[in-house]
Amino acid sequence: MKRLHVGLLLAPCLAVLLMLSWDLSAQRVVHPRETRLGKVYDPPPGTEKFQAHPATQDPKVRVTLADLRRWEKELSNWGRWGSADQRGTLNLITPAKSREAARLARDGVTVNLQHFVEWEPSRDSWRMAPAERWHTAAGLDAWSFATHDGTLSHMDALCHYWGAKDSPSTRPPDAERVIFNGYPFEVDKNTGCRNLSIDRMGNAYVTRGVLVDMPRLRGVEWLEPTTPIFVSDLEEWERFAGVKVEAGDVLMVRTGRWAMRAAKGPWGYDAGGAGLHASVLPWLHQRGVSVLVGDAVSDVQPSGVEGSGRPIHQVGMVVLGLVFVDNGYLEDAARAAAERRRWEFMVSWQTWASQGGTASPWNALGTF
Repeated sequence: MKRLHVGLLLAPCLAVLLMLSWDLSAQRVVHPRETRLGKVYDPPPGTEKFQAHPATQDPKVRVTLADLRRWEKELSNWGRWGSADQRGTLNLITPAKSREAARLARDGVTVNLQHFVEWEPSRDSWRMAPAERWHTAAGLDAWSFATHDGTLSHMDALCHYWGAKDSPSTRPPDAERVIFNGYPFEVDKNTGCRNLSIDRMGNAYVTRGVLVDMPRLRGVEWLEPTTPIFVSDLEEWERFAGVKVEAGDVLMVRTGRWAMRAAKGPWGYDAGGAGLHASVLPWLHQRGVSVLVGDAVSDVQPSGVEGSGRPIHQVGMVVLGLVFVDNGYLEDAARAAAERRRWEFMVSWQTWASQGGTASPWNALGTF
């Protein structure tokens, strides 16, 4: 009888062990772009050839590596909020700033500021990993996607960009690497960033958002790829809209990327896209922008700066500690703002607490 009882007890245990061993044997190292079914997806090669916009070479605005190196000292926020700081320009969003922003919610109308990841591959998505959704054996849905996907609105962690220790605006391959505030660039493949990861940058924020709608200012549906935006453009918009960008603001620059995509289809916006020119960097620092939201990558592409592909990102993130949102969805906000002729409103968001993460989906809302 005792043997029978022991056998009955052991049977389920053996079954679990067999299931575990089968599970472990089924595990394998996958290609970064391999789907759950084992299909490898490689984005189609780009056919577009983009040249830097001629306006980026105008002597009045042209930026060189020497300019970037000068700004490493002039614009640096290293140590501004203490040697242990993990938030960068998010520190500019104070309780007082949040209270002021709440007063902008006059109409109670809320718009979405996020474009979620797309489940079908395209020219501007699935660059790092497939975006997939499925139902588990229990009938529950599960998702898998890259946080830096080209169709996902996401907030970059400050550890995402590194620079050379002796020159943070450059990235030579053999350089000693540092990130904002002088932290060494340390990323473990299992645990992620040691410093300035997305989960260490604060969980939730409310502040004032200022929308700069450049297509509306120019009377077009979207800016053509490679179109640069200069300080003069931003200040012309301020006069048009009757707003002024101030410390702690979320600055949202609409180029019309999503409108053009809807009309013409996806393209390599990260190789040829409208955006801010590098000469805007001192202005961003002076105004105290806390978060810069682009509907593409914020930098005009190509940048027009020889030796620096994305100087707004590079200097902004590593030197200023400026927080970036890529692929922000600004179409609904643009319509709501135009209806009211009011381009300032309350912005709120909560970051996903991904330990050691280099980004979080930006599930932000704008409230008028």
